[in-house]
Amino acid sequence: MPAEASPLKVTLQENVKNAMRAKEKERLATLRQITAAIKQIEIDKRIDLADDDIITVLTKMCKQRRDSLSQFQDAGRDDLAAIEIAELAIIGEFMPTALSDEEVAAEIKAAIAESGASSARDMGAVMNVLRPKIQGRADMGAVSGLVKAALTA
Repeated sequence: MPAEASPLKVTLQENVKNAMRAKEKERLATLRQITAAIKQIEIDKRIDLADDDIITVLTKMCKQRRDSLSQFQDAGRDDLAAIEIAELAIIGEFMPTALSDEEVAAEIKAAIAESGASSARDMGAVMNVLRPKIQGRADMGAVSGLVKAALTA
């Protein structure tokens, strides 16, 4: 008997069906990219992804879109930039709500206390505590900078 599908995966599959019924080509293409990325990992690793794993995939896809977006904007390719913006919006629908700056600061403070970090050398330990709590809810690059600043202060 197959394992229960993750709620996020079920939501994605329902959205694919709805986009097909509504003949929303662009939305359907993006949703299929998401499901293909998830299925690829599941096949490669022979596992069923949980919601947290799917959030990690979505986070990676958002980062790729943001990188492409900045490159297209720098090159003056507004047509391609518009596609990236649209895809980012669709992927963002399935991401957890973002944390505020205050919430991120509180999580960093708690992670530093939990890991017992005292210097910048302990940054890896702090990030290992933080990552599962805020993955997909905050820009990990920015969080990394904030952790480093907190540990060197």
